[in-house]
Amino acid sequence: MSGQVRLIVEGSTAQVTLSNPAKFNAMSRAMWRELRQVFTGLQRSTEVRAVLVAGEGGHFCAGGDIAEYTDFRFHSEGLRDFHESDVWGGLSAMQDCELPIVAQIEGNCMGAGVEIASCCDIRIAGQGALFGAPIAKLGFPMAPREAELVAREAGLATARQMLLEAAVLDAGTLLARGFLHTVVADAEVPAETLSRVQRITRLAPQAARLNKQMLRALAQGRTAETLLPTAYDYADSAEHREGIAAFLAKRAPHF
Repeated sequence: MSGQVRLIVEGSTAQVTLSNPAKFNAMSRAMWRELRQVFTGLQRSTEVRAVLVAGEGGHFCAGGDIAEYTDFRFHSEGLRDFHESDVWGGLSAMQDCELPIVAQIEGNCMGAGVEIASCCDIRIAGQGALFGAPIAKLGFPMAPREAELVAREAGLATARQMLLEAAVLDAGTLLARGFLHTVVADAEVPAETLSRVQRITRLAPQAARLNKQMLRALAQGRTAETLLPTAYDYADSAEHREGIAAFLAKRAPHF
């Protein structure tokens, strides 16, 4: 087995590290399964308020672990199981997690890396980061659910360029197209990402979960009107009362 997905929880922050450094953190099948387990567990956490996702050793994720591909890619049932169970299992667990997720993107962010980054709420990248999904060079397309995810988050034009041209795009381009939220000098990426995560942990955790539930529902095609029956159930919650009271008292809230 190559690679692992490591989880470290410190106080209200969880750090998830993609670790397969000999292959620029390419995702093995085992790593996809571990990613699912990690985020399923984080969704149940009552202590964690924000998640930082990073790769080990100066790269985010260079794609899938191609060394494993001959084991399952050449028959449709095995290929379907890989994409629909392993890969989509990990990605859907990230999307279902109602904690804010911040991506620390350094170096290579290719294929699976773009997909994992697409599941994050805030994406911080270094100036030297590179993005793409050049799988046409390997003779296969992106799986449907994964393509839908990337097209929604990176934009259809960007998805077309990555998939049809096997284009590799720089961080400035992805910032201009709205996929990235911030681009900083490569050396500043860890500090900037941690700063964003710490800012989130000081905010109301209930509001974060409710916002993520709402945004997920809207992304899935539900209308705002369908959300109205329960939209204001938080009215009498302790966090709501504390936030308003703190503002009126001109003090920091205690969430």
